Amino acid sequence: MNSSSRLDLGQTSIEITRQLCDIESVSGNEKMIADAMEQAVSGYPHLEVVRDGDCVVARTSVGHAQRVIIAGHLDTVPVNNNLPTRQETIDGVDYLWGRGTVDMKAAVAVQLKLAVELTDPRMDITWIWYDHEEVSSDLNGLGRLARNRPDLFQGDFAILGEPSNATLEGGCNGTLRVELRTQGKRAHSARSWVGDNAIHRSASILSTLAEYTPRQVAVDGLVYREGLNAVRVHGGVAGNVIPDECVVEVNYRFAPNRTGAEAVEHVREIFPGAELTVTDLAEGARPGLEAPLARAFADAVGTEPQPKYGWTDVARFSALGIPAVNYGPGDPLKAHADDERVALYQITESEDVLRSWLLAAD
Repeated sequence: MNSSSRLDLGQTSIEITRQLCDIESVSGNEKMIADAMEQAVSGYPHLEVVRDGDCVVARTSVGHAQRVIIAGHLDTVPVNNNLPTRQETIDGVDYLWGRGTVDMKAAVAVQLKLAVELTDPRMDITWIWYDHEEVSSDLNGLGRLARNRPDLFQGDFAILGEPSNATLEGGCNGTLRVELRTQGKRAHSARSWVGDNAIHRSASILSTLAEYTPRQVAVDGLVYREGLNAVRVHGGVAGNVIPDECVVEVNYRFAPNRTGAEAVEHVREIFPGAELTVTDLAEGARPGLEAPLARAFADAVGTEPQPKYGWTDVARFSALGIPAVNYGPGDPLKAHADDERVALYQITESEDVLRSWLLAAD
């Protein structure tokens, strides 16, 4: 990894991606990269720079009638022998390999380069680079910034740099996690007939999940795939004791035409009478493609918009009344992977699309 955290924004967006990735910034360790970014964008007369914790904001104030917010997160999941970065070629395609290349420092690199380059865009821009996206929602830097500085969220449209193979992905699914408990009675496993095995009682829950057919739901022209799955099962206290409790953790990814409350009710209907505890809930976001700026951006990208299946922070913008889409280089299937890598052409392509749109938009 780089011993220096100084960024050179005069380099290509590919080189800036490498610089950013080689500053390790696993969630909770974003200070060094935030310091480097704040230093890199400070001193430009067209940018007002704001720091909130390890979130860095840079915005223009030309006085245009419209403002777009363009955001990306600085943190990554833990490193696993995939730093420092390196370039490699696979089947004739050049890649930058390493943690953060896809999720989402390539997008942030593009944003940084354009932030200092575009001194007079056709609309005002608020650039937001934030911390703690890859961990629990209550730590999320974008959410904290919205609470601390709601004035920075005045905008007509938002673009989040989530990896999307440099195509536009609208909205996102909501996510719900619940715990389903079965109760039994402890006993010595040598005399199991005097007990009641709680793990065995969970069989009906697992059978219901295995037989469940998830919906595919059209929402404002995009088709979202849902999913209902067991993600963790635990129970038992010892190898010779009949367990008196079993907990099945279930994750429901629901289409954005359902509210969080409706998602909870749906799971309760599937498991009537079950002891159910909600442990996490995040609303989804509709595609947001009806807004004029969203339509113009979709035209600039030039490919058919697709749905975002996972949850992203576009939901935070949507909750604030700001139409938002996902757009960034990188294959989402490589996010968090040990062989995380981004195609170099997608970095330059997304840079060209954003630059052209921000200069040509009305």
